[in-house]
Amino acid sequence: MRGFMWTVAVMLPLVLEVHTVQQSKVAHFCSVSNDHRRADCRGQYLDHVPKESLPVSLEQVDLSHNILERIHNTDFSHLPHLKLLNLEYNNISVIEDDAFRFNSLLEDFNIFNNSLTVVPNKALRNLTRLQNLEMSNNFYDEVALGEVFSTFTSLRKLSVGGPFVKELKKSNLIALKNLSLFKFAFKSGPSLVKYETGSLKFLKTKEMWFDVAMDNIPNELNIMLNDLANKSFDHLRFRNLFEFVYYTGDGDIFQGLQHIRAQQIVFFRGKFNEKLLRMALINIQQSPIKELGLYNIDFARSPTFVDSGAGSSVTNLTLNHLVLSGISNPDILRFDWRFTWLKKIRKLSIWNINFNFVPCDAWLEMGGVEVLNVSGNQLRDHYLFNRRCDYTGTMPVLHTFDVSFNQLTSLNDFASFAGEFEGLQILDVSNNQLQTVDDSVCNWKQNISQLIAHHNALEVASLRCLPTTVHFLDLSFCKLDQLDVHYFQQAVNLRELLLSGNKIKFIPSGWKSPNLQYLSLDGNSFGLISMNSFKYMPSLATLRAGNNPYHCTCDLYTFIQKTTTDRRVNITDWPENYKCYYPEHLLNKMAAEFSPGRIACDMKLVILISVITTASVVIGIMAICYCFDVPWYTKATFQIIRAKYRAHKEGLKPEQRYDYHAFISYSHSDADWVRNQLLPCLESSRPPYRVCIHERDFTPGKWIIDNIIENIENSLKVIVVLSQNFVDSEWCNYELYFAQQRAIGKTFSDVILVVKEPIDPNSLPSKYCKLKKMLSTKTYLEWPQQPKHQGFFWAQLKSVLGKPSLPQTPQHQPGSDPDISSTANMSDTECSESIHL
Repeated sequence: MRGFMWTVAVMLPLVLEVHTVQQSKVAHFCSVSNDHRRADCRGQYLDHVPKESLPVSLEQVDLSHNILERIHNTDFSHLPHLKLLNLEYNNISVIEDDAFRFNSLLEDFNIFNNSLTVVPNKALRNLTRLQNLEMSNNFYDEVALGEVFSTFTSLRKLSVGGPFVKELKKSNLIALKNLSLFKFAFKSGPSLVKYETGSLKFLKTKEMWFDVAMDNIPNELNIMLNDLANKSFDHLRFRNLFEFVYYTGDGDIFQGLQHIRAQQIVFFRGKFNEKLLRMALINIQQSPIKELGLYNIDFARSPTFVDSGAGSSVTNLTLNHLVLSGISNPDILRFDWRFTWLKKIRKLSIWNINFNFVPCDAWLEMGGVEVLNVSGNQLRDHYLFNRRCDYTGTMPVLHTFDVSFNQLTSLNDFASFAGEFEGLQILDVSNNQLQTVDDSVCNWKQNISQLIAHHNALEVASLRCLPTTVHFLDLSFCKLDQLDVHYFQQAVNLRELLLSGNKIKFIPSGWKSPNLQYLSLDGNSFGLISMNSFKYMPSLATLRAGNNPYHCTCDLYTFIQKTTTDRRVNITDWPENYKCYYPEHLLNKMAAEFSPGRIACDMKLVILISVITTASVVIGIMAICYCFDVPWYTKATFQIIRAKYRAHKEGLKPEQRYDYHAFISYSHSDADWVRNQLLPCLESSRPPYRVCIHERDFTPGKWIIDNIIENIENSLKVIVVLSQNFVDSEWCNYELYFAQQRAIGKTFSDVILVVKEPIDPNSLPSKYCKLKKMLSTKTYLEWPQQPKHQGFFWAQLKSVLGKPSLPQTPQHQPGSDPDISSTANMSDTECSESIHL
């Protein structure tokens, strides 16, 4: 009954597939490579070989996943260069005897999963160069390999059998006795009811794959294993050893394993109960087998098992590697209610078991484990870390621990747990949800050299919980937005650092890592990078920093240019992963195309140009100042301001009357002319003019500058007696400047120029620029040397002075006073030198 069910289970999908494709036939063509050496005709619903689409030069033809039913003698006769032919997943039931007569170069032939009922020995007779021959999963009821197989001296891989093979006889495989294969695979379903002793004895292969269901003949398994005794295999694999039922017999069907010299044995799928597994382990521990894999088996407890204490335990299983993968029942980890079977395992891999508890004694029993891999088990923190357990001294030789692809969240708890494994050197905690739950510092008692922690939820504070002894650190895709440079200063042995795919916004200044050689920063959020970014990393040799939103500035340009020129640091992803993000007009432009020019980015040149420009401006200003005597004017203005300030402090009232008709400014050398000619004429007039001269009218005890300014402002007019002596006098120069400043708020007609002796305006110093302008544009009085003309001179002077009356001046507005400044020293030759304060 079970055999019938198996037949239906195998045939029904095939029948449905054939029916489906027949209902959806469409015309398609093969895809031929440009060199006409390969043709791809997969999945085209072909019911015949499209010879017209296959050029004669083809070496490889793939006709898999079609609906071919028969291979004719002429289908491939025009392809003498054919080396690979793939016909798997068709519905081929007949291959004609001369189908490959002209294909003697064929090396790789695949007719897996078709409808052949007999091995096509005659059709294969010309294929003496075959290296790979896949013939399994067909409808054979017997695998009868003809004598032609003995001629396949180059054959390396061979698979035979199918779900309906009922018997395996010695004569079936005798043709292979002189061949040395790399891999031999035999398939049969539950329909296998008989195995003839010695059928496998002549096989010589490095890998032996059995897809054999022993549901109906469990005791034949030991006979098969005895036929393999004393043979050496790299790999021995059993698939679906018990497909539909658990073994419940009392006989030791694995006893033959003791004598098989295999490096690795694998049980893939099939039903294993507690009893069968113990039986296999007890025999393996007495064999030279070094690696055991249990993949996707259906494990169950044995209801009749009686635990006899230590006598029920497997305690001497010595393996280099034990793999437990894809097993739905986590009870397999302690199938005998203990963990003693793990005691002498060097490398233990537990994948996709989804266990949720590790008792304290398990860590003690795994004292010989050097590499522990528990990735992909949906582990949570409390599944591994039991606060009631004492982990001190456990796992003393463990140097590699992989807990990736789980659901761990607390880095602090994990450090408290794994930190006790004193020999630990390589730690993989990637693809979890690790983060720190507090600011406490984690203590790692061992010298961890490699930490793989990518794809977690770390923050910058989490770095202080990482071991500082690492040589290799992978923190890629951990959502970090900034870095803790203090951690990297402590991690002095760090040589490789991966920070790709984070959210780092800037490269911190002062980032010191003296031994760092490889740095990956691609796929972050920083836009600025310069020569100063890595100046404290003298050993840096390789850098990845692409796919960041770069600001295309001189800093980036200078960094790339100098780095690529010096070749001290190799930027592995330049230039394809570097694009501009800012400024806007350069958005998405390749950074390699950004070239701002030498002047814009050469700081030495910019500084040199700035210095030259600044120096030129300063020299120009100094030249202008020299030409226009700016220092003198500045000094005089300062004197006016200071005098005004003193007057303000002394409380002088802004309202006043003009006390004088005129203030006479003259050189001391011209004093005789003023006293003997000018004063008598003006003061003897009827009514007389009131005239101020410094020799007579300055207030004793006051500052000279204050006297000059006060008396000029108290005078209606200012008479300037112009001579060469006047030009040479410093004090006269002050008086003329103050008079001009007074006139700014009023009118320049208040200043009367009396030229005592001829003066060439062009000969005047630059500080007399206004005087030059006045002599050129303003009418002045010139003192005649002939007495007969002097009367007219006096009449003109009095006319300019006006009638000798003294009207009251209006009060000055705050902004109308001229800016006044200065102090100066007197000299004997100057017009005020006779004034003694």
